[in-house]
Amino acid sequence: MAGLEDRIAQGRGDMPADTVLRGGEVFDLITGAMIAGDVAICGDTIVGIGAAYEGREVIDVSGLILVPGFIDTHLHIESSLVTPLEFDRCVAPRGVTTAICDPHEIANVLGLDGIRYFQEASAHTLMDIRVQLSSCVPSTDMETSGAEIGAQDLREVMEHPSGIGLAEVMNYPGVIHRDAGMMAKLRLFEGGHMDGHCPQLSGRDLNAYCAAGIRTEHEATTEAEALEKLQRGMRVLIREGSVSKDLAALGPLLSEITAPYMCLCTDDRNPLDIGEEGHLDHMIRTLIARGASPLAAYRAASLSGAEAFGLRDRGLIAPGRRADIVALGSLEACDARLVLCGGVVADAAAFGARGTVAPVGRHSVKAPTVTPQDFRHTGNRAETDVIGILEGKILTEHLLEEIVPEDGDKRPDVARDLLRIAVVERHGRNGNIATGFVRGFGLKAGAIASTVCHDHHNIACVGVDYDDMAVAVNRMAAIEGGFVVVEGGRVLAELPLPVAGLMSLEPFEAVRERLVALRAAAKSLGVGLHEPFLQLAFLALPVIPALKITDRGLVDVVRFEVIG
Repeated sequence: MAGLEDRIAQGRGDMPADTVLRGGEVFDLITGAMIAGDVAICGDTIVGIGAAYEGREVIDVSGLILVPGFIDTHLHIESSLVTPLEFDRCVAPRGVTTAICDPHEIANVLGLDGIRYFQEASAHTLMDIRVQLSSCVPSTDMETSGAEIGAQDLREVMEHPSGIGLAEVMNYPGVIHRDAGMMAKLRLFEGGHMDGHCPQLSGRDLNAYCAAGIRTEHEATTEAEALEKLQRGMRVLIREGSVSKDLAALGPLLSEITAPYMCLCTDDRNPLDIGEEGHLDHMIRTLIARGASPLAAYRAASLSGAEAFGLRDRGLIAPGRRADIVALGSLEACDARLVLCGGVVADAAAFGARGTVAPVGRHSVKAPTVTPQDFRHTGNRAETDVIGILEGKILTEHLLEEIVPEDGDKRPDVARDLLRIAVVERHGRNGNIATGFVRGFGLKAGAIASTVCHDHHNIACVGVDYDDMAVAVNRMAAIEGGFVVVEGGRVLAELPLPVAGLMSLEPFEAVRERLVALRAAAKSLGVGLHEPFLQLAFLALPVIPALKITDRGLVDVVRFEVIG
């Protein structure tokens, strides 16, 4: 930050500002007014608006509307499938100047080393990456992860300047039933910020969860659920990821009354969807197109997030605030023409001048070599629990179907879209293999597999043919994790993710191209889901109702127990 005297002097016009944005109008998120005049910047701080200024550097923004930089209030950068520095290059030019991330994906593979990797990366990015400390590694005791992080471990990484508080507290049963380990983490952050995650929690259970001091929530999927959580004092984060898409359901609740208490987040969004639709800019455009006022949409995208997370230095274009600024052609189009992150123009030169961070988590796939016989699903009764996919949601249905065993195996039934799903432990801890059934992929042949498998990140595989499933799972060690599509014993498409089996070392443009090929390959096998790979990944997350699968077996999330 520039010196105090310089900031005051440049704001008063007693000396030229470091940078002046000239010719645009500022959209004031307090009054809704458009303010004409220059924007003066000293170092990384806005020092003047609504007046004429001289500057050492003058940037012409004639005809453009200036809004505060956007704040993604909850995301897992790992789900972008690229490193934090590539994520920065991918979305900062779209106006995202602050990303509040939870690195619990990489933490579930590498433990504290994964969190430290993100903390180190945050020192080099143009956007401000804030690294929350992961509260649930693993998310429950019903899965095998690569690491466990307790309250004492979190103490080791608490003092980093990128921190805000405790990341999403997914183990909501552990909160409301006062689990000792969960209580220790909550006490460690008591009085500070604690992120929420409590899908479908209501009534006195919701009251109990909020009484722990948890203040944000991104898992509301209906207007009624979001309204109850707002009424309990929670800040509701509208989510629009690659799988869980809640904007259509929650958008009608966003108004100029509720906007101060509603924010925007992506949670999990890949480069393909970012390239085809956008990021937070896509959410803003869509909200306005669906009837939200621009004032409500842009408040939710910036000022509301800043206030919800205690970031008092941003969220407005006003003197004394961080110079996170997006110049737009129009509010409705949300078309970023120029982006400043802390006073630095987010362009190729600035990205090229950043420092680098060495990759971590190489060769992290230590799964057993599997055979086709490992995917048999034994049982002597026809009634069978089946995971039912709800496209556009990470919630699933708990279905019951009649599947008659043949030679001791319940076989996939393509005609009824009853496919084999398996999770193979890949951290080298126990070699567990669990199998079950899933409906919703539409797969007619072959198999798809992934090491992006929330949150334990074992290998998840769905298929029709056991031989192809074995090829897909065994391929993971060779490519250090990633996505694979297999048919007839042949790999049709793949994306290696060698950083902990979660992130590529390639540029985001190359990852996007590979995702196009993967989606086409999956579609050629009959898959009708828009995002089959992340949809598969969330089928293994045992904190989202109703039925999931981990390496320990099928999990009834409502009862919070392994059922087979």
